[in-house]
Amino acid sequence: MTYLTEPTFSHGTPEKCAVLLLNLGTPDAPTPQAVKPYLREFLGDPRVVEIPRLIWWFILNGIILNVRPKQSAIKYASIWMPEGSPLKVHTERQANLLRDQLKERAPDMPVEVHYAMRYGNPSIPSVLHELKTRNCQRILIMPMYPQYAASATGTAFDVVFNELTKQRNIPALRTVKHFHDHPGYIAATAQNIRDHWTLHGRPDKLVMSFHGLPRYTLDKGDPYHCECQKTGRLIAEALHLDTDQYIVSFQSRFGRTEWIQPYTTAVLKELGMKKTRRVDVVCPGFVADCLETLEEIAMEGQVEFKQAGGEEYHYIPCLNERPDWMQALSGLVLDNLYGWLDNPQPAQLEQSRLRALAMGASH
Repeated sequence: MTYLTEPTFSHGTPEKCAVLLLNLGTPDAPTPQAVKPYLREFLGDPRVVEIPRLIWWFILNGIILNVRPKQSAIKYASIWMPEGSPLKVHTERQANLLRDQLKERAPDMPVEVHYAMRYGNPSIPSVLHELKTRNCQRILIMPMYPQYAASATGTAFDVVFNELTKQRNIPALRTVKHFHDHPGYIAATAQNIRDHWTLHGRPDKLVMSFHGLPRYTLDKGDPYHCECQKTGRLIAEALHLDTDQYIVSFQSRFGRTEWIQPYTTAVLKELGMKKTRRVDVVCPGFVADCLETLEEIAMEGQVEFKQAGGEEYHYIPCLNERPDWMQALSGLVLDNLYGWLDNPQPAQLEQSRLRALAMGASH
């Protein structure tokens, strides 16, 4: 095997520590031409669609990619921001704010903060290459998915690990598997809901909608469903809600396979048919707003609820750049960086450099 070329190493250069935030991804533009390669990469991932590859290849390339890019492009255009895709905009802002938070909380221990996307740009391999050139020898991989799922966190880890097999000098690596029950994340999410209620009043029912997965993932051992339920319970406890005041549901069902239930669409229709005066929907499985929250839940969900007979519908935005969430995220990151932020002093590095040169090192 031929490994990637290593950057030139100079003795006495301090090793850097980095945090790499990972998110799902987005097309580069809200057009069919940009959406098609994004969907091909996303839906072509065997962790995302677990059916025989040959069968799925014909379905994906013969049917889905001939129809869905145009439909998805229209949806993306409806939520596109002046700066670009909401998911990318919010993730980049979170990375910048996290960098500032870490500088403030650990001023003597500089940490580089970058972000990458599992699908689309900036890609995980390109950012790992950038970290290599910047001598980042300790990297914390932080997927921005509160609940672990093989089709989200798992596939992001796959790309990281596979990319490192191409390197000769592999950096030290730590990963954050999940933070579904992290006190700071729960507190920020609960406060986000309270803030909305302070401005707009309280609903008759709070729906906590998470991204859905096929039922077989639960049967095969994926912890996602259980972690979503725990998140919902902890948020409800923080808000002092009784069990009849909220419901945990799952959105984005795709195909004919049974998915974990209850389905968000069915819940909203049922609440509408019961003439529920007001429903609020929040998506605790996302820490940044994206197509799935802004179009599917905020727009389509409202139509489904009201057409079924419901009256008032509120979508509560994701955490995005909330200060309490960024404070919680920086605390979570610092906890996972423990022991990594102690670097040699300049005098020690200089001694190391001189010794290396005396022994014949070229740099």
